[in-house]
Amino acid sequence: MIDAMRYLLQLVAYVAFAIVVGYLSFWPRYHYASEDVATVKLSLSHATDRVVPCVDLTPQQVAKLAPNMRRTQSCERQRLPLILQLSVDGDTRFEYEAVPSGLWEDGPASIYERFDLAPGAHTISVRLRDTAREDGWDYTYTEDVTLIAGRYMTITFKAENGGFAFR
Repeated sequence: MIDAMRYLLQLVAYVAFAIVVGYLSFWPRYHYASEDVATVKLSLSHATDRVVPCVDLTPQQVAKLAPNMRRTQSCERQRLPLILQLSVDGDTRFEYEAVPSGLWEDGPASIYERFDLAPGAHTISVRLRDTAREDGWDYTYTEDVTLIAGRYMTITFKAENGGFAFR
């Protein structure tokens, strides 16, 4: 009799736990995006040029190196900052200079930003500088997009794929 009562109480506890978990799985409701605005996400990680350009080693210099250290170029580690500018309908919304990651500033610079915009048609321009040039841009991209309320549009960058991509 005691075993039956114990199993019955366990069943009641399991059912109560399942009801609580089931209720919390759909309440409170989580909204990924606001229903009245469209969100643009800018997400990129890119390694810029080095502060000091790499130097080609002569065959004699390569021969002097230990066998496991032989390479054809000698490069300093530090990289330039990444400069990015985003404009929406001709108005600059975001301008940023990202410092390269890493202890010696030798890794890629990363940027992640979100912008809430009014739904509808917009012209979005993105410009990026990853070299030592003083003015101008190394990569530019402009696209006319139609943003939908409650939806995301993502801007990414891959130099090996030709530059910016809007999705």
